[in-house]
Amino acid sequence: MKFEDYPRPVSPPRCAHPCEVCGLRQLPAFLPVTPEELGAVEAFRSGTRIFEAGQSIIDEHRKSPLLFTLYSGWAFRFKTLSDGRRQILSFLLPGDFVGLQDEFADGHTHGVEAVTGVTLCAFPREKLWSLFHAQPKLGYDITWLAAGEEKMIDDNLVTAGRRNASERVAMLLMHLYRRAERVGMVRDGWVEFPFNQQHIADALGLSLVHTNKTLRRLQALGLHKLDAGWLRILEPRALEQLGDYFERPLRPTPLI
Repeated sequence: MKFEDYPRPVSPPRCAHPCEVCGLRQLPAFLPVTPEELGAVEAFRSGTRIFEAGQSIIDEHRKSPLLFTLYSGWAFRFKTLSDGRRQILSFLLPGDFVGLQDEFADGHTHGVEAVTGVTLCAFPREKLWSLFHAQPKLGYDITWLAAGEEKMIDDNLVTAGRRNASERVAMLLMHLYRRAERVGMVRDGWVEFPFNQQHIADALGLSLVHTNKTLRRLQALGLHKLDAGWLRILEPRALEQLGDYFERPLRPTPLI
């Protein structure tokens, strides 16, 4: 699948059975499903939602009646303290399942904000357990997705607790680039990188000044290049070594 074929934001109305022609399901990043499972996902789905950059997808202090799969664009999960300081918990890419944490929490656990224009597939939260009962395999797939996100949170905790500033930035750049590459978002070595330095600082627990200095230092070393909202990794092995990032090839994952 070429970059030009990558799914772009769409506007309703969609056809009655959009899962049959889902652009993401063409990617090797996602596991195939049986016709019966695809039909169950279609029955679970309640259309699409479109958000512009900067809009709230899930309000931080209000439980959403919907779960989502991000179809196109970039978003992030976050929590804020009472004084307004924000921690970005994870960045969201196409194929990510959004909002499941609320199912197991007392009160709302996080907010979700669009970084670019995004399209999401929406699923009524109230139908989740019916899906688990009717399609245990899909229920297992959702559990798998939740476990995968927990692993990323574990990695983020190690980054915040033990890596220095240069290692943190190197880790984040490689992590986002590899994830974006996996879902076909890289063109001629470049990937859209719509995040500003405040996003990076909020994700890594660094000050804005420290983030700026670290990004400029790594770019001066010729390890990466940021240009007009696009990222290119110039020395991937060097960045991997600096960030202690040695992930195995990312496995295909379920797509809800």
